[in-house]
This record gives sequence, C-alpha cells and structure tokens, in this order.
Amino acid sequence: IFIILRSLRCARITLHMNLFVSFVLNNLLWLIWYGFVVANTNLLLNNNIICRLLHVVLHYFLLTNYAWMLCEGFYLHTLLVMAFTSEHRLVNWLVALGWSMPGLIVTIYAILRATSNDPVDSQQCWINEGNYMGALVYPVCVSTLLNVLFLFNIVRVLLMKLRAGPAIGTRPSRSMLQAFRATMLLVPLLGLHYLVIPFRPPKEHPWEHAYEVISAITASFQVSMPRTSINMKSSLILFYPIPIPTIVKSNIHLR
Repeated sequence: IFIILRSLRCARITLHMNLFVSFVLNNLLWLIWYGFVVANTNLLLNNNIICRLLHVVLHYFLLTNYAWMLCEGFYLHTLLVMAFTSEHRLVNWLVALGWSMPGLIVTIYAILRATSNDPVDSQQCWINEGNYMGALVYPVCVSTLLNVLFLFNIVRVLLMKLRAGPAIGTRPSRSMLQAFRATMLLVPLLGLHYLVIPFRPPKEHPWEHAYEVISAITASFQVSMPRTSINMKSSLILFYPIPIPTIVKSNIHLR
C-alpha cells in the first residue's frame, strides 16, 4: 500500500518500511540456516567459509531488527519532546545508523570468533554460541533498555498533555486518548515484549517448555500481519492527520 500510494509516502513510513525489510530478511535467513546448515551434518563438519559467512550475515540482520526498533523509539521520542526537529534530516540519520551500526558490531564479533583458538568458537559453522556472544547480546540489551526509557518518557509527555488539555471535570479530547492508546501499542514495535523472557533456561530445565511457549506467543506480536497493521495504525494516529481510508478512496477515484 505504501509503495503504490505515493500520497502515503513520508519520512515516518520510511522507518516502518526499513523495520519491515529487516524482519523479512532476518526470518528468511533463519529458514535458510535451519534448512541448509543445521540439518546438514556434513556441512557442519566441513566448516567451510560459506556457512560461517551465512552465520555472520544472519546475525547482522538479527541486530538490524533491534537497531530499527531503537530507531523507531528514538524517532517517536524526539518528535514528541523536540517539536521543532527537522524530520527529514532525523530520518536520514536513522537510516544510516540503522543499517551501519549492526554491521560494525557484527564485524567485531566475526573478527573475535575468526581469531579464536577455542574449537567452540571456530568449528561447526559457528553453530555454538561460543565465548563472544556477549558482543551481540550487550548491544541488544542496551537497545532494549533505551527503548524502555523512551517509552516511559513518551507516556510522561502524553500524560502531561492529557492533564493540561481539557478543563477539570471534563473528559480528555478524543485525539489525546487515541494518542495514549497508540503509545501503549508501541510496546511490541519497540521490542519491549522481549523483557518477558530475557534469558533462555538450560536444556531439560523444568521451565524450558514454558519458555518456548511464551517465546512463540510474544514473537507472534512482532512478526504477524495483525501486529504490523496495529503498529502502522498507532504511528499514523499519532503523526498522520489525514485519514487513511480517505486517501485510499481518493486514489481509487483518480484511477
């Protein structure tokens, strides 16, 4: 829809499209990884450079998921707190950082594993976590914590506007209530649902099955089409003053 209808294209939609592309590529690479590497014992034993390169690319796009969720949080926070920010310039910076910063982190991670003498780090197409997984985990933790802070401050600003808007004893304006509800829907967009299950229990642990079930449920909020439409709606409610059905109908009439 956003590609076909030019009237819907704007700086805000650029962030959503980049986030969506990162999820599509990451999930596609996971399918390739499990289908052609994990299931292939001979390939794991040969430990050729192609499968190790696939491991690096896979984790690059995994980090881009978190990087773009952080970009979404920073973008929304900046527009609410700093009203006179240049939106176009901000999005250009976020596009550059959203794709480049994960590349820098993954490059450091790949160099550490490639130069390690430990067989856990260097063998079997790097399928084991190894000793340097922290190089990937710590940036993800920082990204998630920053989004928590962004969300808290966003809610704080909206509550201040809710209290300062209508007179005492009257209901808040409909637009502000919509903005507040949309902010609550930003939790999966910013990846904060991952805080429910931050650590995976060891194998054969009594909580392992519960972890897998909860992980599947929370992940569905991040990758399902209903979740995507909810996040798009929430952002458009906050920032796009023109109703989407009106724009769609106008384009249909023009054609």
